[in-house]
Formats: sequence, structure tokens, C-alpha cells
Amino acid sequence: MYLQHFGLTEAPFSITPDPAFVYLSAAHREALAHLLYGVGKGGSGGFVQLTGEVGTGKTTICRCLLEQVPEDTLIALILNPMVTPQELLAAICDELGVDISQAGDSSKKMVDALNHYLLQQYAAGKRVVVVIDEAQNLSPQALEQVRLLTNLETAKHKLLQMVLLGQPELRQLLQRQNLRQLAQRITARYHLAPLNEAETFAYIKHRMRVAGARQSHFNKAALKAIYRRSGGVPRLINIIADRALSGAYAQEKEQVHAALVHAAANEVQPSEQRVTQRSSLSFALVAIAVLAIGGLFLAWQQHWLSFGPGQSATQDAIASQVPGPEKRGTGKSSVDSKSAAQISESGRETGNPPQTGLVTPSTNVAAVDVSSAPTALASQSVGALSGKSAGSLPLRDPQWTYQNSLVSQALREDWLADQHLLAYPALAQLWQEPSQAKAVLLACEGAKASGFACLTERGNWARVKILGLPVILILRANGDKHVLLRGISGQHILLGAGSSPQWFQRDKVDELWMGEYIVAWPQSPDWPEQIRRGDRNAAVDIIFSMAAMAEPPWQGQAQGQFDLQFENWLKNFQHSQGLLADGIVGPQTLLYLMAPGISEPRLELENREGS
Repeated sequence: MYLQHFGLTEAPFSITPDPAFVYLSAAHREALAHLLYGVGKGGSGGFVQLTGEVGTGKTTICRCLLEQVPEDTLIALILNPMVTPQELLAAICDELGVDISQAGDSSKKMVDALNHYLLQQYAAGKRVVVVIDEAQNLSPQALEQVRLLTNLETAKHKLLQMVLLGQPELRQLLQRQNLRQLAQRITARYHLAPLNEAETFAYIKHRMRVAGARQSHFNKAALKAIYRRSGGVPRLINIIADRALSGAYAQEKEQVHAALVHAAANEVQPSEQRVTQRSSLSFALVAIAVLAIGGLFLAWQQHWLSFGPGQSATQDAIASQVPGPEKRGTGKSSVDSKSAAQISESGRETGNPPQTGLVTPSTNVAAVDVSSAPTALASQSVGALSGKSAGSLPLRDPQWTYQNSLVSQALREDWLADQHLLAYPALAQLWQEPSQAKAVLLACEGAKASGFACLTERGNWARVKILGLPVILILRANGDKHVLLRGISGQHILLGAGSSPQWFQRDKVDELWMGEYIVAWPQSPDWPEQIRRGDRNAAVDIIFSMAAMAEPPWQGQAQGQFDLQFENWLKNFQHSQGLLADGIVGPQTLLYLMAPGISEPRLELENREGS
């Protein structure tokens, strides 16, 4: 439609994987190198794992792999892994041309035929590789069957190499206890991240050049807008850029500008937050990077994780790592001694300390004996459960009120940098666990049994209000900045750690927030990762108590076994909350069951004057 208008010979942003348009960023080249090493002579057998978000280019890398494997390598490519273990065996044999006509329904006979074939290829000096795309869809039983195939070996060499390509859920799947044997056999892992800003610009220019463009038809603001709206995901870049070119053609414009990009993104991503065109200064502040829970300043992270058990990580991190706006570059902190003391030694100053308690007094969860039960999640007091004295955090200065607090007009870069350091200590304080800031951070980086659980969610302000808990927003300003969200009131957003949080106009925050936020809560290291039908333990009793407070409430038994009746109720609850309705209580379902019963900390939802 727009090809002649822009002087193009073909569509530059088709979502079909055309080899002529392949653009390999540094990350893509490194991922390909991992795969080539794994399937080549350097590989020692076993598994190679490549993961990445939807649309980041895993299939493209797979095609590049197939084009570059040595001539002595035989490939079996499995594109539909949603099959039974026996069907998976048959598919692998079909891809390799193994005759299983006499095997019937016997898995053993299929494996025997495959083993005979592999020995023949080994004797001929050939390697056999099975590549499974969308491997996150493999059932645990199919994964176990795949693992058993790698037992086919000679005295010195594995006969079969496995390559697993999948979305991030594959990593979570392989963390299951019953799949630990497979996880230990993965010899090479690589996680493919989206393109960064410079790579996004180069990607767009590359595809336009291949399509015959003689000049840039996207101005700088448009390129930045595409990066912002796509997050650097190649598939989204293609969709948005193609629609923006169509819009420019419809308006008879020779060049795409930012407003056209935002209009295109709003059309092709109707469920996403609408973003209007901002000033060039605002765009300069925005840089969408990889969605990473552990996206803290490297220097701070290294310093933080080096603390021993007897040190105050919060106080030292603030004192030594946060350069202030007036003294930037001097190595001194802009956080005054009073604020630092409030965060590191809470309770020294009067204020409005929160009352702890993960479940309201109307439940009987507090009666669970956590010394014998496997959980310490739901209780009246986090301090009582942990056996520690939970200090009180001055949520705000005693003189601070909604009425006399001014609304800031912009989120300054130096303020965001300071808040980035304070977010996790402050969140630990809000949960009355002032000494556990390091545990919160570790949990959000994926560490197990830290005493906290952590999730990264995506939604809008309405969803955050429904959750009702303080969360850490991921703001895109000169890299990811993690800032504590304390309240929402009309068109105003309350942000900031310490005793004097600041109100901001919501549209100013919207310029930097793309819907990602982090929520963390205290949780016993013994809390099961999943609770499902057939389970009968103290954790199930706690889940029943939480469900009784949900809407609509669970009206069945208050304790006993997780049965089919409760599973059906849970699926309906999950569906109502916009969750995966699988009838299993995992971390996300647990969060939405738990949130209504938490009395403190809560998100501030009071009305401000003039809101």
C-alpha cells in the first residue's frame, strides 16, 4: 500500500521470518554462538537452553542455527511440543527418518529403534541434535521422557544433543523439584533480552535499507517512540513501525513522527495504556530497558550484597551510595541524618507507624502453630511470626498532611536516583521487617527461601488500587528506576520512601511508567511453591481462611483436603482476577487471595484537597 510512496521494493516490517531481513544484535549473536557451540564438536551432550520473551527473536536464531550447523550434524526440529511423551518420541523418530512401523504403541520399541539409529550415525561420525521450539509447553512427563533420551550413550559420548527453545516460563518449569535431574544436565543457558535503544534504531534502519529505502523515513522522536512502545521487542517493533508507515502514507507525509507512532501503537495494542505525544525533553528521559526485577545500580547492588549479618545494609547504602542533587559528584549523601536514621533505625521518631498483620482478626489463621506448620505467611503480626521485634516506621513526617503537601510538577532525575536506592529498605520497613531489606531484594532477584516472596506484575492504576498494597514502580528514566508507590488519589500519585513522600501529577508519572510494578511480602521459606488438589496440610488450611474472605467467598470447609470442589471455586476466582485459571495456588494466585486480608501496610487511597 505504501511501498511506492516511500520508494520501497518490499514491505520492510513483515512479521514473517525472511532471512534477507535478519538483524542480529550483539545479544542475538551471543545466543547463536551458544547454540552453535552446544550442537557442535564443543558440546558435551545433554541440553542447551535458550529462553526469551515472546517476539524477541528465538525462532529467528533457530533458523540461523539450522543454516549454520556443520554438514555432519542431523537435526530433528519439533515445532509442536504439546504432545504426550509417546507422541513426542514418535515425532522425533519421524523427523530423523527412524523406522518405527513395527513399534506399535510401545515406547520401549521406539526407544530401541532410535538407539539403534543413533549408534549407526555415531559410527558414521555424525551428530544428532533434537531442537524443540516452544519448549515451555512440554508437560513434565514429556520433559522426563526427553531427559531419558539423553541416557542413550556410548562409554565416552552422548548420542543425542537436545536444544530447548522457550519463553521465560521454561526456566520456571525447570525449577521444579521433580525436574532437577534434567536441570542439572543443561550445559549451556542463555536468556535473550529485547533490543536496547541503539539496537532498536539500527534494527529499523537495517530493515528499511534492505527494503530499498534511500533515506530515513523515521525521525529521531519517532524512533524513540517506537522503542518506548515496543520495549525493544522485534515483533512489536515490526507491527508498530508497519502501522506507522501506513499512517504516514494516509496523511501523505514523507516522514513518520512520534504522534503517528503513538497512534499506531494504540491501534495495534488496544489493551495497553494509551500514551500521548510528549515533549522532546520527556522523551529524552524515557529509555525502556529489559524488564528485570534486579535492575538496580550495579555499584549499589555489589555493595548491598556484600554486607555481613551484623551490618546495617540500609544505613551504609544510603550514607555511602546516594549522591545528592546539591552535592552531586562530591561523594556525600543528600539524605539528611534525620531521614537516614528513620530508615535504618525506625521508631526513633513519632509519626503514624503502620499496624502489622497479613490477615484481619476475623480469620482463624493466626491460630496456626508456625513452629510445626510449614507456613508463616498469614498471621496477625509479621514480627510475631519471625520471632523478631518489628520496629515502627514513620510513614511520614508528623506535620505532613494531604492538604498541605504540594504537588511536584516533574520527577527530577536526581530525586529518582535517590529513591531508587531507598525503595527496597522502605518496603521492608512497611512490612515491619526493617532488618530484612536485603531479603526483599534477594527475593526480587529470584533467590529462594529468603523470608520474602516477590512478583513482577503488569497492569494499570486501577489494578494496583484493587491490590491495595504498596508496590515498587519500575519507571523508565535514564535506565530503570525503582520507586516506592505509597498512594493514589484521583489524578495524583504519592511516591517516595522516608518520612516525606511527594505527590505528583499522574500524567507526569505516566510518562515514565509502562505498567510494570514489583510487589513483595513476608513469606516463610517453607511455604510450598504450589498448592493443588489432593494436598492436605497447614498451608491448605490457611488458603481456606483466605478464600473465605475473597469475593465471592469460599463457603466450604475451613480445613481439610484441597478437593475438586475447592479447585472449581479457585478457578472461578482466578478467572475473576484476570489470572490463569489452572486451579493451582502459585505465587500470583496467593497474592490475590491474601491481599484483601492484609490490614497493614496498605496503599494510601485517601482523597486530597483538589483531587
